[in-house]
Amino acid sequence: VQLQASGGGFVQAGGSLRLSCTTSGSTFRDYTVGWFRQAPGKEREFVAGIRWNSRHTFYGDHVKGRFTISRDNAKNTVYLQMDNLTPEDAAVYSCAAGTMILSSLRNRDAYKYWGQGTQVTVSS
Repeated sequence: VQLQASGGGFVQAGGSLRLSCTTSGSTFRDYTVGWFRQAPGKEREFVAGIRWNSRHTFYGDHVKGRFTISRDNAKNTVYLQMDNLTPEDAAVYSCAAGTMILSSLRNRDAYKYWGQGTQVTVSS
């Protein structure tokens, strides 16, 4: 499964961006997909995740109420709508896919496939 994240860019604080994670491979619909981010000097952290059937979505505490994850399996795409961005949200955002139990969804080690990231820059 090859993943490609896109949609990053430069935005002012309070602005919005929508990231997309697309994939090639007919089995995409079977995977849980997660978004992670990594800022310079910091560890990669969980942002949001969505189960294959969209029945379960999870968010990191720092983005709850501001970010929304969704997926369109017919288009092999997972979206991350990011609203009310702050400078603390600036990072390289990456998407990942894998199969795991629900309790592991926030664990980056549970994801088998990773795409290259997309840079998000937020000015104050």
